[in-house]
Amino acid sequence: MRDSESLVVCDVAEDLVEKLRKFRFRKETNNAAIIMKIDKDKQLVVLDEEHEGISPDELKDELPERQPRFIVYSYKYQHDDGRVSYPLCFIFSSPVGE
Repeated sequence: MRDSESLVVCDVAEDLVEKLRKFRFRKETNNAAIIMKIDKDKQLVVLDEEHEGISPDELKDELPERQPRFIVYSYKYQHDDGRVSYPLCFIFSSPVGE
């Protein structure tokens, strides 16, 4: 059994933490995404790409086929009663076999 103290966990780059904080409270009403990756040498989660006005299908096409990514996605959601909200989704994308 592995000792939990030997588990290596990545930190998140400070500038990315601030970018995510601002993204969470953004006022824009378009779909948007922040794509992140792990810098293995630094053991750090860093910004890979940012997208404004991106659909789920377009987002899927932006992801690399052979490398995992973390995505924070904000999109416009129209409720059945007419209300509009902008939920945040955290997505982990990992290629098959990785």
